[in-house]
Amino acid sequence: MADYDVVIIGGGPGGYVAAIRASQLGFKTAVIEKEHMGGICLNWGCIPTKALLRTSEINHLLHSLDAYGFKAEKISFDFKKIIDRSRAVANQLASGVRHLMKKNKVTVIEGTAQIKGKQGAEIELIVDEKTSLKAPHVILATGARARQLPGLEADGKLIWTYKEAMTPEKMPSSLLVVGSGAIGIEFASFYRLMGADVTVVEVQDQILPVEDKEISAFARKSFEKQGIKIHTSSTVKSLKTNRDSVAATLEIGGKAQEITVDRVILAVGIVGNTENLGLEKTKVKVEKGHIVTNEWCATNEPGIYAIGDVAAGPWLAHKASHEGVLCIEKIKGLKTAHPMKKTNIPGCTYSYPQIASVGLTEEAAKASGKYELKIGRFPYLANGKAIAMGEPEGLIKTIFDGKTGELLGAHMIGAEVTELIQGFCLAKTLEATEQEIMDTIFPHPTLSEAMHESVLDAFGKVIHF
Repeated sequence: MADYDVVIIGGGPGGYVAAIRASQLGFKTAVIEKEHMGGICLNWGCIPTKALLRTSEINHLLHSLDAYGFKAEKISFDFKKIIDRSRAVANQLASGVRHLMKKNKVTVIEGTAQIKGKQGAEIELIVDEKTSLKAPHVILATGARARQLPGLEADGKLIWTYKEAMTPEKMPSSLLVVGSGAIGIEFASFYRLMGADVTVVEVQDQILPVEDKEISAFARKSFEKQGIKIHTSSTVKSLKTNRDSVAATLEIGGKAQEITVDRVILAVGIVGNTENLGLEKTKVKVEKGHIVTNEWCATNEPGIYAIGDVAAGPWLAHKASHEGVLCIEKIKGLKTAHPMKKTNIPGCTYSYPQIASVGLTEEAAKASGKYELKIGRFPYLANGKAIAMGEPEGLIKTIFDGKTGELLGAHMIGAEVTELIQGFCLAKTLEATEQEIMDTIFPHPTLSEAMHESVLDAFGKVIHF
């Protein structure tokens, strides 16, 4: 007889959410976690970085007080306190997850698990090579780790991954950030606003490669105005560590250039934690470092599922949590369960300024050849609330199909756009047309009015610009 109905390997935002939903639906559930409940997101990713970024925004504001009529002298910061606050925020939320497990009667087993084999419809697992348990359903939610590039490996001292970048002993005066996805740009933004000299190198021809090109160009201009040096279509050829600095050889425009920095942050993507799970004893397929699944998160092996960063992208915490719920509801056989639409998954970068998007970029919509595009734009510069806040730098861009009124994509840069994007996410989920969004009454004065105006602009009805 099975020990549990569902066993989840990994207690991150995919695993622990799946466990709670499983318990709500009456499944006897266990989570096996080797280190920290809450996973990378709560402990080393989404949450502590937002605490750091909030600190850097405050530092920026303190140095801009004159614009608001204030004066302050000898502004300084205690870097250790900044890092300690970030860790305290992470620890508070991780403790909250442990409480949720207890409240929902989910068994938490500390250790590492391997698939030992199958006995009929049941999957046998072994924890820490000593404790055996069985379940008909096993969900792999083991997450991912920072990708390493051959010859450019992190050493944890001078060449950092995200983990070391979050807990430095001292504030570096200069940094090289390799990679300009959300992680790289967030760290570049944090350290620049805290006063460091920052250089970003990106192999592709735009920063934030998954974002709309127009928004990416806007972001680049803003970051460069802040003093961040950005090199696209460029590579890092070598990193040579000295006693307390790193000499980097870059290739920019086909020419070699050398720079010396205090520290290097590697932000060149992630690779799924698929090793040492016993997958070789199963039909589970791994491609490009991630587990292959269908729309219900099922692998090629009956009874084994994969969610979150260990599976296909986009590699986002909210996508992992959503997968955890839909996977469990499908196992239960609920009629409300339905596959996730990847074009409805928002992406957010919490830099200064913030970037957020959902759906197709203009480039992707054009490339499909299926749509009669209607594109609207509205700048923060014409929004009363943005001007009153002292945050006039921003842009809302919306993309519609003129034939059907379908909202294909929304792309935003500016203050609080990571909070605003959910309005367009809801519109996409409800399959709202342009007319329904235009008929919606937006409160005044708010930043959200720029969203409304962008939609109006797509159809030639913009009022305030």
